[in-house]
This record gives sequence, C-alpha cells and structure tokens, in this order.
Amino acid sequence: MSELTPSQWSLLPDEPEEALAPDPLAMALSAALRSRDGHFYELTGQVNQPGEPQAGLTERWKRFFAAGGSAGWQELSAKALRVQRRVMEDGASYNVHSDGPPLPGQDGEGIALARHWPLELLPMLIEPDEWREIEAGIIQRSRLLDAVMADTYGERRLLQQGLLPASLVLAHPQYLRAMHGSASRGDVHLHVLAFDLTRCADGHWWVVGQRTQAASGLGYVLENRLIIAQQFPEAFRQMAVQRLAASYRDFIQALTQLSPAGERSRVALLTPGPRNETYFEQAFLARYLGITLVEGADLTVRADKVYLKTLAGLERVHVLLRRVDDTWLDPLELRPDSILGVPGLLQAARAGEVIIANAPGSGWLESPGLAAFWPGVAEALLGEELKLPAIQSWWCGEESAWAALRPRLAEFIVVPTFSASTTTRSFAPIVAAELNDGQLHDLALRIDADPTAYTLQARVKPTKQPVWTRGALEPRVAVLRVFAMTDGEGGWKVLPGGLTRVAPRRDPLADAWLSIQRGSLSADTWVMTDGEVDPTSLLAQPLQATDLRDVHWTVTSRAAENLFWLGRYTERAENSARLARYVIEASVMVQRGAMPPPMLPLLDALARRHGLVGADAPQAEEDPRGFERALLTALLPGSGVTSVGWNLRAVQGCAQALRERLSPEAWRLIHETAAQFEQHLRAVLDRPGPNASVTDVLNVLARADTHLAAITGAQTDRMTRDDGWRLLSIGRQLERLSFHAEVLAETFEQGLALTEDGFALLLGVFDSTITYRAQFQARREAAPLLHLLVHDTDNPRSLGWVARTMRERFAKLARHDPGWAADIAADLPMPEAWPLAELVGPGATLVEHLQRAAAQAGELSSLISQRYFAHVIGAEQRVWQ
Repeated sequence: MSELTPSQWSLLPDEPEEALAPDPLAMALSAALRSRDGHFYELTGQVNQPGEPQAGLTERWKRFFAAGGSAGWQELSAKALRVQRRVMEDGASYNVHSDGPPLPGQDGEGIALARHWPLELLPMLIEPDEWREIEAGIIQRSRLLDAVMADTYGERRLLQQGLLPASLVLAHPQYLRAMHGSASRGDVHLHVLAFDLTRCADGHWWVVGQRTQAASGLGYVLENRLIIAQQFPEAFRQMAVQRLAASYRDFIQALTQLSPAGERSRVALLTPGPRNETYFEQAFLARYLGITLVEGADLTVRADKVYLKTLAGLERVHVLLRRVDDTWLDPLELRPDSILGVPGLLQAARAGEVIIANAPGSGWLESPGLAAFWPGVAEALLGEELKLPAIQSWWCGEESAWAALRPRLAEFIVVPTFSASTTTRSFAPIVAAELNDGQLHDLALRIDADPTAYTLQARVKPTKQPVWTRGALEPRVAVLRVFAMTDGEGGWKVLPGGLTRVAPRRDPLADAWLSIQRGSLSADTWVMTDGEVDPTSLLAQPLQATDLRDVHWTVTSRAAENLFWLGRYTERAENSARLARYVIEASVMVQRGAMPPPMLPLLDALARRHGLVGADAPQAEEDPRGFERALLTALLPGSGVTSVGWNLRAVQGCAQALRERLSPEAWRLIHETAAQFEQHLRAVLDRPGPNASVTDVLNVLARADTHLAAITGAQTDRMTRDDGWRLLSIGRQLERLSFHAEVLAETFEQGLALTEDGFALLLGVFDSTITYRAQFQARREAAPLLHLLVHDTDNPRSLGWVARTMRERFAKLARHDPGWAADIAADLPMPEAWPLAELVGPGATLVEHLQRAAAQAGELSSLISQRYFAHVIGAEQRVWQ
C-alpha cells in the first residue's frame, strides 16, 4: 500500500497558522503622532524638518518598548489606569490656592480640597553620556550660586565691581539685610537647589530657571518613581536606571555633618502647612527621610536655640529643611503678619545654633533678570565659562537693553523680575506674540513706567515628550527639574533623576513656562547608567529589639492640638446633629398638636444654648413656624460657629492638618461627610416652594449622624493609642460630658424630665433608648433614668463612664508629671459617686452637680491647652537636648 500524501492526512480543513504577536516597536512607531517642526522630539531623538517624514524611534525608546514586549504595549492603557488608581490610594495631591478647604465659617462651598497628582505614564529617558553633561553643568552652577551668596552677604565685591547691579539685588524683596555679615557653618549657604532645563532644537539642554530658597519636588520625585517603576519592572531593570535612595541618604548625612550637634542632630522639615499646594509631597518626603514635619507654630526659639514643642516638653532642633519662603520665616524681623515662620529664627541662624536649608535670603537668586549676568559672574568668581547654556534674558532696568529691544517686544516672553511684595509686584509670564497691537502697546507703556519690574526672555522651542493618551503617543512640551544637594564639605551631588513637567495638551505654541498649578502633568525621570546600579534603599527595614529598647516617639504640640480638637469637633458635630433632629421633630409635633406646648420653652433653650439658632431667631413659643425656619437655615456652615455644618467643616479642617497621621480612608470619609451634608442640605433648602421639606432635612441629618458614627469608629478602633490619641479621646469626653450634663440639667430644671416627651428626649439625646427599655421596660421614673444616664459605668453615654474614661486617659497623658496630674484630677467630676438618693430627691442638687461638672470640663480644656499646646505653664518641663 502506498503512503498517504500530506493532503490525505486529515479530512478536516487545514488550520491557519497562529497569528504572530504584534511587534511593540512597530506599534509604537505607528502610534506616534508627528511632533511640530522645529522641536526636538525625545521619542525620535531628532528635530522634524518641514516636508520630511518623522524619524524612527531612538535607541532608548526601542529598548523601553521592547522590554515589555507585545503584552506590555497592549497593557499601556491598563497601566495608565493603575497609575491613577495608585495616586488616589496614596492620597497624592497638588492643592491649588483656590481649591484649598475653606476655613470654618467662610464661603467656598462645593470647592474641591485638592487635585490628584497628575502623573503621566511614560517616563523621561536620559542616556548616561548626556546625564554626565547635565550633572557637570548643574554642579558648576551650584558652586557659582553658593559663591554668589557668600559674596553678596559678605564682601559684596560683585556689587562694588558692577558685575551685579545693586538695584536688581538690593531691591529684591527676598534679599534680607538682616542676614548680611552672618557666617554659615562649613561655609555653606545653599544646601539644595533646583534647576529647570529643556532640550532645545540644537539637541542640548538649556537652563530655563532655578529655585534657590525652598525648591519643591523632591517628594514628588519619590512618589513618581515608586509608582512608575512598578508599571515597567522589566524596562527599569534592563535599562539600568539609577536609583535615588543613596542621594537622599547622603543629603541628610550632609546636613547633620554641618549641624552643631553632628550625628545627634534632629532634622525637621518646616512646612507652610496643609493649605500649601505641595503639602502632600512635604509630608511624604518627611516620612521617607525619617525627619519630623513641623509648622512654624510647632517651634519656639529660646536663648538663640530652636526647640520643638512636644507633649513631653521642648526638644532641640538643629537643622530645618525649609519649604517656607524667605520673607515669611521670622515675624520679628521680616513680615510681622506671618504665621508661617518662627519668631527669633533669624537670630538663631545668625548665632549658628540652627542650620536652615537653604540659608534665609537666597530667594533673590531666582530672579530671571540676573540670567544675563551669570556668565560674567562665573568668570570672576570661578574663572570658568558656564557649561550649560541658559535662555537669553534682558533686564529692562538696563536702559540700553530696553531701548534696543522695545521695537521687537513681540518676539519675547515678558516675565517678572521680582516676586510680589509690598514694594514690588509680580505677574504671570506674558507671551507678547499672542497680544494684538493695542495690547502690545499697553504692555510697552507699562514697562516704560516701571522697567525694573520686567525682564524679556527669548522664545525657545522646548523639547517634546511622548505622552500616552487615547491609544496614541502624543508629543507634549516638557521641562526637566534637576536637583543638586550639598555634600556637607563644599561640594555638590546631583540627584540621578528629576521631576519632569509636561504640557497638559498638544499646544504647538507652548513655551518652557510650565506649572503644575496651571494644569501641567508630571512624569518620572529615568537616568540610565553604564556602571553599577546603587542598591541603597530608604524604605522601612525590619526593626530589631535593640532598636525599640529606648525608642522615643514624638508627638508635636501642633499635631496634639489638632488631634484634641478633632475629637472635640467630631463629638460636637455628632451632638449638634442629634440634638437638631430631636428639636426639629419635637417642634413639628408641637405644631401639629401631638406634643404639649410646654415643651417649646425647653426646645428653645436647648437650641439657643448649643447654637442651633441665632440670638435673633423668633421665640419658639411666640412663633413656632419662624423658629423652625430659623433652625433649618442655621444648619448651614455660614450661619455661625456652632452650626452642624460649621462643626463638620471644623472636623475637616483639623483632619487636613493631620493628613500625615490619618489613613486615606479616614480622610476620605471625613471629607465626604462634610461635602455631602452641605450639598444635600442646600439642595433641600433651595428647592422651589414655600417651605423646605422637614422630612428631607431630617434624612440629611440622619445620614450625617451615620457618617459621624463611622468616623468615631475609625478614631476609636483604627488609631494608635499614643498620647496624641489620648488627647483626641479626652477631647471627645470633654464635649460629651459638657453637652450631656447641660441637656440633662436644662430638662430637669424646667421640670420636664419625667414627662413622656421630656423622658424620650433625654433618652434620645443620650442615645440610650434601647438600653433603657431593655433594662427598665416602660418605667418613667427618675431613679432608673439617672442610674442609666449618670451612674452606669457600663453605658458609654453615661456621665459616669465618660468622666471615668476622661480621668483615666488624662492620668496616662500626664504620667510624666504625676504631681500636677494629681492636683488636676482631684478637681475632676466623679458622677458615679454622686448619691442617687440625693439626685432624685427634692431640691437643686442634681442641677448643681451637672452645672459644676460642665464647668470643670471647660477648666480641664484650658489647663491642657496651656500645658501641652502653648507651653505657658510648667516651667519644670523636660527639655530634650
């Protein structure tokens, strides 16, 4: 029998060959949109020329896309979604001034708290050779700026020789005469600098600007790297991207080396506070570096030394990595209206008792009007030509320069020479080419009137970075921020990475003036190395028993105060919401005849005492309907500092100041509670019609009550039991004791406690209705009522339980000073010890006890504030050196 031919092996049709996997490089090239002619495009490594096709992928991007293979290319959109989800999980944000949370009682309803950090998926890629050029140029410019600081606040040779114009330097609001002649430890004035660079059409990196006083971005650099590196692990490994941790470690070591205390130094990051636009990255950076995040109110200067106010006393601070601008640092010597700085800080710096990074008075170096003078200054101080070119600038304060360039004004970008102050003004950069003839004429006249305030910059065509959007690689203008850090010995190291800012849209006219505040995106920056990748990590390492033997956990007074008031405002909001529900329900029932009119005076008294209505609200007895309308309107935050809405905003404000101590879930819950209450209540009150629906208002209050119970649960069960938490708990108990005592006293004083409606009101306000019915059924008697609400230490709403808990937690808080604590505790109320027979008997014994307990709670609050927050009592406090 003859063999079967291949066509006879099967009667089934042949299967098609398996489709080949798509080539990621071909897919990337086909998805790459054309960059505008004249701009360098990072994806292709070339400048597009008119009439010529766009070049192929550069070698670095071929390696990037090849590392992930076809699967990696197909997952780019999913990776982008994961990046955004991770940003939200981390709570990474960039506040915009107009987006900050309104202060309690201020307008600004419905405004978002912060924008999510706008992180782009694809990183900026930099080859080793070009990084070496950038690094050398940045180190040179850092040396130059530090030498200029030393000269300007010392011998002033540059000013005397005319290499720097005195009117440009001395007129700058951030030139601080108070620092002239002050010495610096290690002869180092500047400690961390930031330079903005972009690659121009010649393929070289040019300096766009510099930040010398409080450069932002180091925390965002870390956040970007931690997120993006996880999305492209193979590319990150194969391309030998240099890690960042060693640079941060060396920087902190350099600061401690310069410090008067050496290795024993305490380093703190001085922040303007949670309303600052980059507060997230400041908190993130402080956690990563293992240093304390402080505000000006956390610090005090005594005998030219800087101390951190903590619950355990005053602790010495030796180094301040500041994020507060120059003129706000010291209200004694600079701006007297500053609440961001520390009184006496400049004197402490002059005395050499604290290192401030960077030294106060460095902000004037950022002026773009100085750009044209740097080459000559470099020749004079360093004897070198600048390695990195800078965008050409002309200061209009030079008459010859302005006269020559005035006819060509449309060719330039007009930028402010100075920052805004009482003597100078600032403005957003103006692209003169975008102005019409009339606007251009008006601009020229403004410059004529005050030429020193204006600087002209040549327009450039910045590099473009590929951005993954809607399945395409879209070219966007990009600017790279590079950071230089002191080594503590007069030298500099450059962080092998940076913060790349990318234009928010594909704008062909975009210049190099990019700002996250104005909507730009951020991208990670990968610096590749042809050597070894540094394995250093600053992520948390396993702790050993010896590490924990003598550990000293610091709770700053500011954090403690915010925790104390977070507890108070949470309890206050819960109490006011619950009382408002019962007063509204009872008021409606009285109007409908379902409740006797004698309840109205009690409702009126409770509402006024606890701020649910204003002093000008109608009396409930005389105008029940008007009283009800006043009550509904007063729920909104703008009605006063005791409304339900205001208390919720106050909770939100305290939580905002404690972002570094709260989980993202807890913060989100607090924010949503306040926002939803205002939104839903306004929707009900603004509804067309003669009267708002009382039922809908009660539903809004009930929903807020539920959310507040969840917030209370998070505070009770999900926070570490340190002294900060004890203060939060004491704050809650203070509010609960005072509120319940006042409601109970008012109800008994008006003789309505044992009426059916008064009895129900008390059980409802104390949230003890079910407990009472389970224990005493339908008895409406004073003895069981007071036993449950005053004596029962198993009931967390009773005065006895609240007072006992408050005393116990105060004793633990004040354990370092038992004598003082014992004196205070002796005056605290003990409701569980009040004889029940006296309480239910005739006379005013119960009311007197309750009123005294409320007053004692207020006295304890004052003593805690003076002792732990203001540090104005207790001179024998421990001082940690």
